[in-house]
Amino acid sequence: MPVDPAFTSLPLDVLADAAISRAGDLGVSHVDVRIERLRSRNLTVRDGELAGAHDGEDVGLAVRVVHNGTWGFASSVDLTPEAARQTADDAIAVAHLSRPLRTHPVELADEPAWTGTWVAPYDVDPFDVSVPDTVAVLADYSQRVRGGAVAHVTASLEAVRETSFYADSAGTRTVQQRVRVAPVLEVLGVDEASSSFDTMRTIAAPVGRGFEYVTGADGVHDWDAELSELPELLAERMAAPSVEAGRYDLVIDPSNLWLTIHESVGHATELDRALGYEANYAGTSFATPDLLGRFRYGSELMHVTGDRTVPYGLATVGWDHEGVAAGQWDIVRNGTLVGYQLDRSSAMLLPGGPGRSNGCAYADSPSHIAIQRMANVSLQPGAAPRTLDDLVADVDDGLYVVGDKSWSIDQQRYNFQFTAQRFYRIRNGRLAGQVKDAAYQGRTPDFWASLAGLGGPQTWHLGGAINCGKAQPGQVAPVSHGAPLTLFRDVNVLSTAEEGSR
Repeated sequence: MPVDPAFTSLPLDVLADAAISRAGDLGVSHVDVRIERLRSRNLTVRDGELAGAHDGEDVGLAVRVVHNGTWGFASSVDLTPEAARQTADDAIAVAHLSRPLRTHPVELADEPAWTGTWVAPYDVDPFDVSVPDTVAVLADYSQRVRGGAVAHVTASLEAVRETSFYADSAGTRTVQQRVRVAPVLEVLGVDEASSSFDTMRTIAAPVGRGFEYVTGADGVHDWDAELSELPELLAERMAAPSVEAGRYDLVIDPSNLWLTIHESVGHATELDRALGYEANYAGTSFATPDLLGRFRYGSELMHVTGDRTVPYGLATVGWDHEGVAAGQWDIVRNGTLVGYQLDRSSAMLLPGGPGRSNGCAYADSPSHIAIQRMANVSLQPGAAPRTLDDLVADVDDGLYVVGDKSWSIDQQRYNFQFTAQRFYRIRNGRLAGQVKDAAYQGRTPDFWASLAGLGGPQTWHLGGAINCGKAQPGQVAPVSHGAPLTLFRDVNVLSTAEEGSR
């Protein structure tokens, strides 16, 4: 796909030269310039009728400096050379004002100078599809699930096209573009006899793909099959018995496990959290740097990677917002903690670390400074082509867990609880219908130590979120997490119905 012509027509190099030259004249040790154009669209259809629509654009210039060992940042929506120079002045002024608060001088890990253009792979730009045509797809999906147990339907789509230019004083100049779509359909059923209701939604993940994913034209997600099954699945769950609290073996689908990975591994291995820099807003991490290379995070089967390159990942880029080239690295290998997610400044704070960023700097808009953000953090599959039937056959008494729902985890990423769209009983190696009101809980290292089986590569799928929150002022970032089918032994399961009645 071509880069957005409305973006490439901007005087990108002229603006960058103006800001970099001005900052250099004022004695900074580093300056980078980021120019971005973000297109966003949010559509909501309720019971087949358009209920909400937003179409927005955010364009601006951001200048970040290191001056006298201190960060400075400023941004502007005025895309002129004069404004670029003034924004550099403002960033340096912020660094000057912030210097008394500095605890240690900012050092940036070395990075080669890069030049080039990177465009994510997608077929149909969602912004080339009109709003009426998009609404028609959502309305059609809604109509397909109406009736039976389904009383109401909500269908929504969030789409983003992110186009950016980056330049710095070391010589890097890059242009990149990516899109993401998040289609969701949720059905609501009402049991009039008991005056109760329940909801269930599709398990199609948000992805770094175009509109072809929303329509199913790319063959990635079978919308026809999922929509045809959803009313029956909802009716089955509404009539299902509540789970009996106890300890169960769990076979967990990638559509659920991605969130457990995100909360218990992804956030826990962001180095700024592990060093305590996120404590005021979002907590810290039990996985502190002194444990690197020796902490048993899980069983020998646990191999978790950070990855900025996986095709169609929400956090996949050509370069991050510090000009660092995308790559892949190990975070947990054979169950042992061996790596963190790093940006250029945090890489210099990790004793015995690689001394180089692994590309984890990102800002969600030109008005925000780039901060350390999560890569696509994923659990790798087993080598053998084990299937769902294979894993279920290894379970005498357990649950099969499908789709993410609610979650809770403490500030150290240690104690957690997760629910799901669907839980199925497993008895004597066979699926035995849905149960409801279940939640699995545990401590992070205990849970991952119970990992006893992996599905094969053919079971590996990406899940993810488009709105992972962090920092003050708050930012959101898109991120994917891959996982195979998995088997965990002897996991504690609560009955939420029992807990709620206490």
